[in-house]
Amino acid sequence: MSFNLANPVNTALLVYILYTVQRILFPPKSLPKTIPTEFKNGYSWMPKSHPPTLLYKKYTPKTLEPFNGQEGKRILLAISGVVYDVTAGRNFYGPNGMYANFAGRDASRGMAKQSFDEEMLTSVDQPLDKLQDLTPEEIDNMKGWMDHFSSKYIVCGELVENDAI
Repeated sequence: MSFNLANPVNTALLVYILYTVQRILFPPKSLPKTIPTEFKNGYSWMPKSHPPTLLYKKYTPKTLEPFNGQEGKRILLAISGVVYDVTAGRNFYGPNGMYANFAGRDASRGMAKQSFDEEMLTSVDQPLDKLQDLTPEEIDNMKGWMDHFSSKYIVCGELVENDAI
């Protein structure tokens, strides 16, 4: 098998290989004229603002209630004693979202039963819902929601009884 430059395909491949080797060995040395500040002019890894710092802490139903997304505030919800920061999902959990009634509340029963009804929520003045009457399928459903939330949102605390703090 011989390499014949009379064949135009071989000639084109040789020129391409030589050009590629030249670009690898002698890369261009020109620098951009301006430092990129946004994606239109180039990539900038610097965020526009630092995300808010989250501290892992204990919440009671009363201290969790203000985190309902009203007036642009953070949105937290709890499932089975675990508190998640769902602010990134404001379209779903914020005011006028389809899960808005769970914002700032214990959503365990509603998530287990796949219900958005207000009756699924325990009053913030009452003890935490023990969820003892849930079926095994409903408990599995709630655990599935917890897996979903744990993979998508930040765990920022635990929900405890009103008198525990």
